[in-house]
Amino acid sequence: MKDDLPFNIQDLPMIDDRAYHLGLRPEELAKNIIIVGDPERVPFIADEFLDTKEVDRYHRGLRTITGHAKDTGLRVSIITSGMGTPSLEIVLNEIVALNEIDFNKKERKKEYERINIIRVGTSGGLQSDTELGTLIITDYVVGLDNTGLFYNSPYYDERCKMLEDRVRGVIDSAIPDNTRFKGRIFPYASRAHQDIVSALVREASEQDIKYKRGITVSNSGFFANQGRAVSRIYPTIPDIDGLFASLDTGIEGLKMENMEMEASFLLHFMWALGYRAGVICPVIDNRHKEVFLGGYTQHIKDATSIALKALHALSSK
Repeated sequence: MKDDLPFNIQDLPMIDDRAYHLGLRPEELAKNIIIVGDPERVPFIADEFLDTKEVDRYHRGLRTITGHAKDTGLRVSIITSGMGTPSLEIVLNEIVALNEIDFNKKERKKEYERINIIRVGTSGGLQSDTELGTLIITDYVVGLDNTGLFYNSPYYDERCKMLEDRVRGVIDSAIPDNTRFKGRIFPYASRAHQDIVSALVREASEQDIKYKRGITVSNSGFFANQGRAVSRIYPTIPDIDGLFASLDTGIEGLKMENMEMEASFLLHFMWALGYRAGVICPVIDNRHKEVFLGGYTQHIKDATSIALKALHALSSK
């Protein structure tokens, strides 16, 4: 990260001194954040876990509620990311701008507080021995989207480079030679902040809620991108979920556990900026086992409870 990167106010759209897409002013954003894909999940979580609501904003399909947690009093913002990394890229940039930019002086602050952010979402399972409802705490992530490629972040560690190489190798091997896009899919890997991973693991263990640590795959879409052949067009990567389920990750104790659509950019981007970010998602389906968990509300509640307590524990560090 370069702290001296020039900032031009023209690059940050505002209306009435609010970040344009989120519709927020800096004081309306908490330093501890739960981010979810579905805008309807924001009020659901707020009603369940917040004692007060000081901000409730809805703009361009993005909902934000800021208030204080019932059990701990922690000030927290619950924010919609939308579906996929392109929407998340907009939301995260505005979150960071709200924290780092002086909206009155229209310049970057010399000092700003640390943000802690945890994604709570749903995911598809890859491993046959992972029961539906199990919470996956992401350790490493591999992004098959290209959003992260526009942000020149260093590797979190050498294992990220190894994961990129292994995933690219199996993808290229799986794509038939006469396929137009063979050799054109470039995965990128990152890692959740280990303070958040440790806090999530500790809270899940204390609450006696079933979880696994694993590697998450973030796809650039939902259907062919994840192996669902619904349209009359052949997927570029045949049996992509089976491919990842059997992949030797090279990291002891960690398998490719789940697939979703946002974790890759969240961890890649926030790591590069020096913030703490993590992901916890219940597994609600497994295509190869032909099982789907229709009633997963309690598992979202469990994941949120763990995330909020982890944020509270981290807020004093």
